[in-house]
Amino acid sequence: MTPPDLKSDVNTELAARRTGMAFQRTRLAEDRTLMAVIRTSLSLIGFGFTIYQFFQGLREQNVISRAGAPRHFGTSLVGLGVLMLILGIVYHVRFMLGLRRLRQSMSKDGLIHGETVFPVSLTLISALVLLAIGFTAMLSMGFQIGPFRG
Repeated sequence: MTPPDLKSDVNTELAARRTGMAFQRTRLAEDRTLMAVIRTSLSLIGFGFTIYQFFQGLREQNVISRAGAPRHFGTSLVGLGVLMLILGIVYHVRFMLGLRRLRQSMSKDGLIHGETVFPVSLTLISALVLLAIGFTAMLSMGFQIGPFRG
């Protein structure tokens, strides 16, 4: 039979490790949430830009005389995708900073081990790159400048 103090120490150690792993699972879940935002934003930006370019091309070839409404719809989809991405990035950064603060506080109190690192999320980097591409597409659509102009 094990002494009560040893059993209590083992249980406390196991609880601290489980809590530390829960932080990692929560971090990964937030990364998956941002990935869902990226997928949706990418679809909106890509589809909106395609609609815009398609009707812009038809107008330039004199197949149609006016393409204002479809082009505005395409521009709106790109804008919605960029806005959604901005909101997703802001939410992700705020959530992760709060999670880091909570983890540091619990580590300082000895409730968890602070051995694992929280590196910068590759998902966040991907979201920022897509945001830059979305802004470039909007500039191209609005001012006919940039690499995506027709």
